[in-house]
Amino acid sequence: VLERVSLTMDPGTVTALIGPSGCGKSTFLRILNRMHELVRGASLAGRVLVDDADIYDPSQRPTEVRRRIGMVFQKPNPFPAMSIYDNVASGLKLAGVKVADKDDVVEISLRRAGLWNEVSRRLRAPGGGLSGGQQQRLCIARALAVTPDVLLMDEPCSALDPTSTRRIEDTIAELHDQVTIVIVTHNMQQAARVSQKCAFFLATDRTPGYIVEAGPTEQMFNAPADPRTADYVHGRFG
Repeated sequence: VLERVSLTMDPGTVTALIGPSGCGKSTFLRILNRMHELVRGASLAGRVLVDDADIYDPSQRPTEVRRRIGMVFQKPNPFPAMSIYDNVASGLKLAGVKVADKDDVVEISLRRAGLWNEVSRRLRAPGGGLSGGQQQRLCIARALAVTPDVLLMDEPCSALDPTSTRRIEDTIAELHDQVTIVIVTHNMQQAARVSQKCAFFLATDRTPGYIVEAGPTEQMFNAPADPRTADYVHGRFG
């Protein structure tokens, strides 16, 4: 699916992965927290370094890797029968994280996800009763509850209306200096708005996915080194 992919994602920044469908962006994202290992027969060669430690080293436990490197999926996936409160707290239980004040962690996580003001008076209401955009921010809060170093987002706004999309983007802007964010998006305007770095992926009928170029977002959109990048970001293909 991918070959010869090498990318540095700076801490405290948002890196956007862009490119046509089927070029390996989501696969690359799943490699970053070992989720691809859940696919039967999947294999990998290479390293993924976080703070100079390879997350694929035999000494690294996948559950701990996924606590440090959280993920938000394309479709919001809160536990529908659980309350809003329990949805956020469930991340702590699943990760085996013990905290002195669970109420405080839930509130802080919902505030960081930009959802607290909307749900603070109905924390015991089912998470599945929220709107799509609110559910996505609830999933972000659940991921943030375990204080990850990195947050992966796989097209988090693709199923949302423009208003909900704007709120998710505002949340990303508020979070990026607190947690490193890597986002897959097909929306070029969104990539330009929310990210500081971009990586352009491409694949052909004859070659697996690879990175054509990567660099500061402004440069990638205004003065890319490769003409294929210019064609893609300006909508001439893809």
